[in-house]
Amino acid sequence: MRIELEKRPERSATMAWASPLIAVMATVVTGGLIFAAIGKPPLQALWIFFLEPFSSLWSLEELVVKATPLILIGVGLSVAYRANVWNIGAEGQFTFGALMGAIVPIFFNSWQSPLTLVVMLALGILGGMIWAAIPAFLKIKAGANEILVSLMLVYVAQLLLDWLVRGPWRDPKGYNFPKSVGFEDWQTMPVFGGGRLNLGIVLALLAAVALAILMRRTMKGFEVRVLGEAPRAGRFAGFSSDRMTLFVFLLSGGLAGLAGIVEVASTVGQLQPNISPGYGFTAIIVAFLGRLDPIGVVVAALMLAVSYLGGEAAQVALGISDKAARVFQGVLLFWVLACDTLIYYRLRIVRSASAAEEGAA
Repeated sequence: MRIELEKRPERSATMAWASPLIAVMATVVTGGLIFAAIGKPPLQALWIFFLEPFSSLWSLEELVVKATPLILIGVGLSVAYRANVWNIGAEGQFTFGALMGAIVPIFFNSWQSPLTLVVMLALGILGGMIWAAIPAFLKIKAGANEILVSLMLVYVAQLLLDWLVRGPWRDPKGYNFPKSVGFEDWQTMPVFGGGRLNLGIVLALLAAVALAILMRRTMKGFEVRVLGEAPRAGRFAGFSSDRMTLFVFLLSGGLAGLAGIVEVASTVGQLQPNISPGYGFTAIIVAFLGRLDPIGVVVAALMLAVSYLGGEAAQVALGISDKAARVFQGVLLFWVLACDTLIYYRLRIVRSASAAEEGAA
Protein backbone atom coordinates (compact mmCIF):
# COMPACT_ATOMS: atom_id res chain seq x y z
CA MET A 1 0.00 0.00 0.00
CA ARG A 2 1.27 3.46 -0.84
CA ILE A 3 0.04 7.05 -0.91
CA GLU A 4 0.04 8.93 -4.20
CA LEU A 5 -0.84 12.45 -5.30
CA GLU A 6 -3.63 12.50 -7.87
CA LYS A 7 -4.14 15.67 -9.90
CA ARG A 8 -7.55 17.24 -9.37
CA PRO A 9 -9.65 17.96 -12.47
CA GLU A 10 -9.84 21.59 -11.29
CA ARG A 11 -8.43 23.80 -8.56
CA SER A 12 -10.04 23.20 -5.15
CA ALA A 13 -11.56 26.44 -3.86
CA THR A 14 -12.13 24.88 -0.43
CA MET A 15 -8.48 23.86 -0.01
CA ALA A 16 -7.33 27.29 -1.24
CA TRP A 17 -8.78 28.82 1.93
CA ALA A 18 -8.37 25.84 4.26
CA SER A 19 -4.68 25.36 3.40
CA PRO A 20 -3.35 28.29 5.51
CA LEU A 21 -5.41 27.17 8.53
CA ILE A 22 -4.16 23.59 8.23
CA ALA A 23 -0.60 24.91 7.86
CA VAL A 24 -0.89 26.99 11.03
CA MET A 25 -2.29 24.06 13.02
CA ALA A 26 0.43 21.76 11.70
CA THR A 27 3.05 24.36 12.69
CA VAL A 28 1.69 24.48 16.25
CA VAL A 29 1.84 20.68 16.53
CA THR A 30 5.35 20.61 15.06
CA GLY A 31 6.38 23.37 17.46
CA GLY A 32 5.17 21.34 20.42
CA LEU A 33 7.26 18.38 19.25
CA ILE A 34 10.31 20.62 18.81
CA PHE A 35 9.96 22.05 22.32
CA ALA A 36 9.54 18.56 23.76
CA ALA A 37 12.64 17.38 21.89
CA ILE A 38 14.81 20.11 23.43
CA GLY A 39 13.47 19.45 26.92
CA LYS A 40 11.01 22.34 27.28
CA PRO A 41 7.41 21.85 28.50
CA PRO A 42 5.43 21.91 25.22
CA LEU A 43 2.19 23.45 26.48
CA GLN A 44 3.92 26.20 28.44
CA ALA A 45 6.28 26.92 25.55
CA LEU A 46 3.44 27.08 23.02
CA TRP A 47 1.50 29.42 25.30
CA ILE A 48 4.49 31.75 25.60
CA PHE A 49 5.28 31.61 21.91
CA PHE A 50 1.81 31.87 20.35
CA LEU A 51 -0.60 33.32 22.92
CA GLU A 52 1.40 35.61 25.22
CA PRO A 53 1.76 38.25 22.44
CA PHE A 54 -2.03 38.80 22.80
CA SER A 55 -2.00 39.07 26.59
CA SER A 56 -1.80 42.87 27.06
CA LEU A 57 -2.37 46.18 25.31
CA TRP A 58 1.39 46.75 25.19
CA SER A 59 2.00 43.43 23.45
CA LEU A 60 -0.83 44.10 20.99
CA GLU A 61 0.75 47.44 20.16
CA GLU A 62 4.11 45.74 19.65
CA LEU A 63 2.39 43.18 17.43
CA VAL A 64 1.16 45.94 15.13
CA VAL A 65 4.60 47.59 15.12
CA LYS A 66 6.23 44.30 14.08
CA ALA A 67 3.56 43.69 11.45
CA THR A 68 3.98 47.11 9.78
CA PRO A 69 7.11 46.34 7.70
CA LEU A 70 5.76 42.86 6.91
CA ILE A 71 2.58 44.38 5.46
CA LEU A 72 4.46 46.96 3.39
CA ILE A 73 6.85 44.40 1.93
CA GLY A 74 4.32 41.58 1.70
CA VAL A 75 1.71 43.46 -0.34
CA GLY A 76 4.34 44.41 -2.92
CA LEU A 77 5.65 40.86 -3.15
CA SER A 78 2.11 39.50 -3.49
CA VAL A 79 1.64 41.49 -6.71
CA ALA A 80 5.05 40.41 -8.04
CA TYR A 81 4.37 36.75 -7.36
CA ARG A 82 0.89 36.95 -8.92
CA ALA A 83 2.70 38.11 -12.08
CA ASN A 84 5.02 35.08 -11.78
CA VAL A 85 8.02 37.36 -11.17
CA TRP A 86 10.18 36.20 -8.27
CA ASN A 87 11.61 39.05 -6.26
CA ILE A 88 13.49 37.29 -3.43
CA GLY A 89 15.63 40.33 -2.57
CA ALA A 90 13.18 42.47 -0.60
CA GLU A 91 15.57 42.39 2.36
CA GLY A 92 18.20 44.19 0.28
CA GLN A 93 15.66 46.68 -1.05
CA PHE A 94 14.55 47.27 2.55
CA THR A 95 18.17 48.01 3.53
CA PHE A 96 18.95 50.27 0.56
CA GLY A 97 15.72 52.19 1.08
CA ALA A 98 16.78 52.81 4.68
CA LEU A 99 20.19 54.02 3.47
CA MET A 100 18.69 56.43 0.95
CA GLY A 101 16.15 57.83 3.39
CA ALA A 102 18.84 58.28 6.05
CA ILE A 103 20.75 60.69 3.80
CA VAL A 104 18.54 63.52 5.08
CA PRO A 105 19.16 63.19 8.86
CA ILE A 106 22.83 62.31 8.36
CA PHE A 107 23.78 65.16 6.01
CA PHE A 108 21.05 67.69 6.88
CA ASN A 109 20.65 66.99 10.58
CA SER A 110 19.43 70.49 11.44
CA TRP A 111 16.61 70.45 8.87
CA GLN A 112 13.39 70.06 10.85
CA SER A 113 10.00 70.46 9.17
CA PRO A 114 7.14 68.20 8.04
CA LEU A 115 8.77 68.23 4.60
CA THR A 116 11.82 66.55 6.14
CA LEU A 117 9.93 63.35 6.82
CA VAL A 118 8.20 63.47 3.42
CA VAL A 119 11.57 63.70 1.66
CA MET A 120 12.96 60.85 3.77
CA LEU A 121 10.02 58.60 2.85
CA ALA A 122 10.29 59.54 -0.83
CA LEU A 123 14.03 58.76 -0.83
CA GLY A 124 13.33 55.44 0.89
CA ILE A 125 10.89 54.47 -1.87
CA LEU A 126 13.37 55.62 -4.51
CA GLY A 127 16.17 53.61 -2.90
CA GLY A 128 14.11 50.43 -2.89
CA MET A 129 13.14 50.98 -6.53
CA ILE A 130 16.75 51.54 -7.58
CA TRP A 131 17.90 48.33 -5.88
CA ALA A 132 14.98 46.37 -7.38
CA ALA A 133 15.61 47.77 -10.86
CA ILE A 134 18.98 45.99 -11.04
CA PRO A 135 17.64 42.40 -11.20
CA ALA A 136 14.72 43.60 -13.35
CA PHE A 137 17.01 45.09 -16.02
CA LEU A 138 19.40 42.13 -15.90
CA LYS A 139 16.47 39.76 -16.44
CA ILE A 140 15.05 41.83 -19.30
CA LYS A 141 18.32 42.63 -21.07
CA ALA A 142 20.50 39.60 -20.31
CA GLY A 143 18.04 36.88 -19.32
CA ALA A 144 19.56 36.66 -15.85
CA ASN A 145 17.70 34.68 -13.20
CA GLU A 146 15.91 37.26 -11.02
CA ILE A 147 15.86 34.93 -8.02
CA LEU A 148 19.65 34.65 -7.83
CA VAL A 149 20.39 38.29 -8.70
CA SER A 150 17.89 39.78 -6.24
CA LEU A 151 19.04 37.41 -3.50
CA MET A 152 22.74 38.18 -3.97
CA LEU A 153 22.01 41.92 -3.87
CA VAL A 154 20.68 41.43 -0.32
CA TYR A 155 24.19 40.74 0.91
CA VAL A 156 25.66 43.60 -1.11
CA ALA A 157 23.22 46.02 0.54
CA GLN A 158 23.90 44.63 4.02
CA LEU A 159 27.67 44.90 3.57
CA LEU A 160 27.26 48.45 2.25
CA LEU A 161 25.25 49.36 5.35
CA ASP A 162 27.87 47.79 7.61
CA TRP A 163 30.70 49.68 5.90
CA LEU A 164 28.89 53.03 6.05
CA VAL A 165 27.99 52.88 9.76
CA ARG A 166 31.51 51.77 10.68
CA GLY A 167 33.13 54.33 8.42
CA PRO A 168 31.89 57.44 6.55
CA TRP A 169 28.49 57.68 8.25
CA ARG A 170 29.56 56.80 11.79
CA ASP A 171 28.45 59.27 14.44
CA PRO A 172 31.56 61.28 15.46
CA LYS A 173 30.07 61.63 18.93
CA GLY A 174 29.03 58.00 19.22
CA TYR A 175 32.06 56.78 21.24
CA ASN A 176 33.26 54.75 18.26
CA PHE A 177 30.13 52.56 18.18
CA PRO A 178 29.05 51.50 14.65
CA LYS A 179 25.98 53.68 14.30
CA SER A 180 24.89 56.90 12.60
CA VAL A 181 23.65 60.04 14.28
CA GLY A 182 20.25 59.67 15.94
CA PHE A 183 17.13 60.80 14.09
CA GLU A 184 15.20 63.52 15.90
CA ASP A 185 11.82 65.28 15.79
CA TRP A 186 10.57 65.50 12.16
CA GLN A 187 13.18 62.93 11.15
CA THR A 188 11.16 60.26 12.98
CA MET A 189 7.70 58.80 12.40
CA PRO A 190 4.86 60.45 14.38
CA VAL A 191 3.57 58.13 17.12
CA PHE A 192 0.06 57.58 18.48
CA GLY A 193 -0.71 57.82 22.18
CA GLY A 194 2.87 58.26 23.29
CA GLY A 195 3.78 54.61 22.64
CA ARG A 196 5.60 52.95 19.73
CA LEU A 197 2.62 52.67 17.42
CA ASN A 198 3.42 55.07 14.59
CA LEU A 199 2.27 56.46 11.25
CA GLY A 200 3.86 53.51 9.47
CA ILE A 201 0.84 51.27 10.08
CA VAL A 202 -1.40 53.84 8.36
CA LEU A 203 0.89 53.85 5.33
CA ALA A 204 0.92 50.03 5.34
CA LEU A 205 -2.88 49.76 5.41
CA LEU A 206 -3.23 52.40 2.69
CA ALA A 207 -0.78 50.44 0.53
CA ALA A 208 -2.75 47.22 1.09
CA VAL A 209 -6.07 48.86 0.16
CA ALA A 210 -4.57 50.60 -2.88
CA LEU A 211 -3.07 47.37 -4.22
CA ALA A 212 -6.28 45.45 -3.52
CA ILE A 213 -8.14 47.98 -5.70
CA LEU A 214 -5.37 47.81 -8.31
CA MET A 215 -5.60 44.02 -8.53
CA ARG A 216 -9.40 43.77 -8.53
CA ARG A 217 -10.64 46.91 -10.28
CA THR A 218 -8.04 48.04 -12.82
CA MET A 219 -6.71 46.91 -16.19
CA LYS A 220 -3.21 46.75 -14.71
CA GLY A 221 -4.37 44.23 -12.14
CA PHE A 222 -5.99 42.18 -14.91
CA GLU A 223 -2.71 42.30 -16.82
CA VAL A 224 -0.82 41.08 -13.74
CA ARG A 225 -3.18 38.14 -13.32
CA VAL A 226 -3.18 37.15 -16.98
CA LEU A 227 0.59 37.25 -17.39
CA GLY A 228 0.99 35.32 -14.15
CA GLU A 229 -1.53 32.59 -14.91
CA ALA A 230 -1.33 32.36 -18.70
CA PRO A 231 1.76 34.14 -20.10
CA ARG A 232 1.11 32.99 -23.66
CA ALA A 233 -2.46 34.33 -23.59
CA GLY A 234 -1.12 37.58 -22.17
CA ARG A 235 1.32 37.96 -25.03
CA PHE A 236 -1.48 37.31 -27.56
CA ALA A 237 -3.47 40.05 -25.78
CA GLY A 238 -0.58 42.47 -26.33
CA PHE A 239 0.72 42.54 -22.77
CA SER A 240 4.49 42.86 -22.40
CA SER A 241 6.18 40.49 -19.95
CA ASP A 242 9.28 42.73 -19.90
CA ARG A 243 7.28 45.81 -18.91
CA MET A 244 5.44 43.75 -16.31
CA THR A 245 8.74 42.50 -14.84
CA LEU A 246 9.97 46.06 -14.47
CA PHE A 247 6.65 47.27 -13.06
CA VAL A 248 6.31 44.65 -10.32
CA PHE A 249 9.99 44.90 -9.35
CA LEU A 250 9.74 48.68 -8.99
CA LEU A 251 6.46 48.36 -7.08
CA SER A 252 7.65 45.69 -4.65
CA GLY A 253 11.09 47.29 -4.30
CA GLY A 254 9.62 50.71 -3.61
CA LEU A 255 7.37 49.37 -0.87
CA ALA A 256 10.28 47.42 0.64
CA GLY A 257 12.36 50.61 0.62
CA LEU A 258 9.50 52.49 2.27
CA ALA A 259 9.38 49.79 4.96
CA GLY A 260 13.12 50.24 5.49
CA ILE A 261 13.03 53.97 6.11
CA VAL A 262 9.86 53.66 8.23
CA GLU A 263 11.64 51.09 10.41
CA VAL A 264 14.81 53.12 11.00
CA ALA A 265 12.81 56.32 11.50
CA SER A 266 10.64 54.70 14.16
CA THR A 267 11.71 51.65 16.17
CA VAL A 268 15.47 51.86 15.43
CA GLY A 269 15.96 55.64 15.35
CA GLN A 270 19.31 55.54 13.51
CA LEU A 271 21.35 53.42 11.16
CA GLN A 272 23.27 50.52 12.68
CA PRO A 273 24.72 47.27 11.31
CA ASN A 274 21.48 45.34 11.94
CA ILE A 275 18.26 47.18 11.17
CA SER A 276 16.08 44.19 10.29
CA PRO A 277 15.46 40.80 11.92
CA GLY A 278 14.79 39.40 8.45
CA TYR A 279 11.57 41.19 7.52
CA GLY A 280 12.32 40.91 3.79
CA PHE A 281 12.55 37.13 3.92
CA THR A 282 9.65 36.68 6.34
CA ALA A 283 7.47 38.77 4.02
CA ILE A 284 7.81 35.99 1.42
CA ILE A 285 5.99 33.66 3.83
CA VAL A 286 3.50 36.45 4.56
CA ALA A 287 2.71 36.86 0.85
CA PHE A 288 1.99 33.16 0.36
CA LEU A 289 0.14 32.75 3.65
CA GLY A 290 -2.05 35.68 2.57
CA ARG A 291 -2.87 33.83 -0.69
CA LEU A 292 -1.08 36.56 -2.70
CA ASP A 293 -3.95 38.89 -1.89
CA PRO A 294 -3.12 42.34 -0.42
CA ILE A 295 -5.89 42.16 2.21
CA GLY A 296 -4.95 38.59 3.09
CA VAL A 297 -1.37 39.78 3.53
CA VAL A 298 -2.48 42.12 6.35
CA VAL A 299 -3.89 39.19 8.32
CA ALA A 300 -0.88 37.00 7.55
CA ALA A 301 1.53 39.75 8.64
CA LEU A 302 -0.14 39.95 12.04
CA MET A 303 0.18 36.17 12.37
CA LEU A 304 3.88 36.19 11.47
CA ALA A 305 4.53 39.13 13.81
CA VAL A 306 3.54 36.74 16.60
CA SER A 307 6.63 34.65 15.82
CA TYR A 308 8.90 37.65 16.51
CA LEU A 309 7.24 38.61 19.78
CA GLY A 310 6.82 34.99 20.85
CA GLY A 311 10.46 34.29 20.04
CA GLU A 312 11.59 37.21 22.19
CA ALA A 313 9.34 36.10 25.08
CA ALA A 314 10.56 32.50 24.79
CA GLN A 315 14.19 33.66 24.98
CA VAL A 316 13.51 35.31 28.33
CA ALA A 317 11.15 32.75 29.85
CA LEU A 318 12.65 29.52 28.50
CA GLY A 319 16.23 30.46 27.72
CA ILE A 320 16.07 29.25 24.12
CA SER A 321 18.06 30.63 21.19
CA ASP A 322 17.08 33.80 19.36
CA LYS A 323 16.91 31.65 16.22
CA ALA A 324 13.70 30.04 17.48
CA ALA A 325 11.52 32.51 15.57
CA ARG A 326 13.34 31.68 12.33
CA VAL A 327 12.78 27.98 12.94
CA PHE A 328 9.04 28.48 13.35
CA GLN A 329 8.89 30.71 10.28
CA GLY A 330 10.69 28.03 8.27
CA VAL A 331 8.36 25.30 9.58
CA LEU A 332 5.36 27.46 8.71
CA LEU A 333 6.63 28.02 5.16
CA PHE A 334 7.17 24.28 4.76
CA TRP A 335 3.61 23.51 5.85
CA VAL A 336 2.14 26.31 3.72
CA LEU A 337 3.82 24.93 0.61
CA ALA A 338 2.98 21.34 1.54
CA CYS A 339 -0.68 22.14 2.18
CA ASP A 340 -0.92 24.24 -0.98
CA THR A 341 -0.18 21.07 -2.92
CA LEU A 342 -3.64 19.87 -1.90
CA ILE A 343 -5.20 22.73 -3.87
CA TYR A 344 -4.23 21.00 -7.13
CA TYR A 345 -3.75 17.40 -5.96
CA ARG A 346 -5.60 14.99 -3.69
CA LEU A 347 -4.15 12.14 -1.66
CA ARG A 348 -4.99 8.68 -2.91
CA ILE A 349 -4.21 5.38 -1.21
CA VAL A 350 -3.04 2.78 -3.71
CA ARG A 351 -3.08 -0.83 -2.64
CA SER A 352 -0.46 -3.15 -4.11
CA ALA A 353 -1.55 -5.76 -6.65
CA SER A 354 -0.87 -8.67 -4.27
CA ALA A 355 -2.89 -7.02 -1.49
CA ALA A 356 -5.77 -6.41 -3.89
CA GLU A 357 -5.74 -10.05 -5.05
CA GLU A 358 -5.73 -11.30 -1.44
CA GLY A 359 -8.63 -9.00 -0.64
CA ALA A 360 -10.55 -10.31 -3.65
CA ALA A 361 -9.89 -13.90 -2.60
